[in-house]
Amino acid sequence: MKSKDLKVIELKQSVFEDNNAEAEKLRQELKEEGTFLLNLMSSPGSGKTTTLLALAERLRGKVRMGVMEADIDSAVDAEAMNSAGVKSIQLHTGGMCHLDASMTRQGIEEFGTKDLDFVVLENVGNLVCPAEFDTGAVKNATILSVPEGHDKPLKYPLMYEVCDLLIVNKIDVMPYFNFDKDKVVEYAKKRNPDIEVIFVSALTGEGMDQLADWMLAQVHDWK
Repeated sequence: MKSKDLKVIELKQSVFEDNNAEAEKLRQELKEEGTFLLNLMSSPGSGKTTTLLALAERLRGKVRMGVMEADIDSAVDAEAMNSAGVKSIQLHTGGMCHLDASMTRQGIEEFGTKDLDFVVLENVGNLVCPAEFDTGAVKNATILSVPEGHDKPLKYPLMYEVCDLLIVNKIDVMPYFNFDKDKVVEYAKKRNPDIEVIFVSALTGEGMDQLADWMLAQVHDWK
C-alpha cells in the first residue's frame, strides 16, 4: 500500500474534543445546581491537602464545602478531610496520572454535590498530565511550594497557562531556600498575564485569609 493511501486518525485530538464537550456539559449542569467546582493541581508534596484543611477552617459557616481527593491509590487524604469535618470522597484513578471530565462526573455522581456550594477536586499530583484535560471545573488553581523553586512556570508552561490562580505555599521556609517572589510572579505572568498569585503558609496561616476571600468571591460570582 502506498503511503498516500494510508488513513491517519488523530486519536489525541479526538480524545480532547470529546473530553472538552463532556466538560462543558458537566460545567453547565453544576451551574444549574449552584455548585462551584475548583480543579486544584500541583506536584506531589506541595501541600494541597494541608492547604485545603486550613482553607476549610476559614470557610466553615460561610459556604458548604466538599473535597474530592484523587490519587492512584490510598485514601489518606480523604480520611484527613473527613476527620476535619469536611465532606469528602476518594477517587482512585487506576494508575492514570490525571482526571478528565468523565472521571470527574463519576466522582460527582457518587459524591452528591447538590447540598454543596463549593467543591474542590484535588487532582493527581503531577505538573504535566492534569493540565491537559478539562475536568469541567469553573476555575483551575495550582499550588507551587517554595522548596520546588521559582522557575517552575518556565519548566511546566501549560500548567500555568490553564490556571486562574497560583498559590505559592510554604512561604514560612522561604529564608532557607533560594526562592525569588518577584521572579515567580514574573514567570507565571509570562505564561498567563491574567493569572492571580497568592502567597500562603498553610502551616502558619499566613495569607490563608486572602485565599479564603478569593475562593468566596469566586463562589458568589458563580451563583
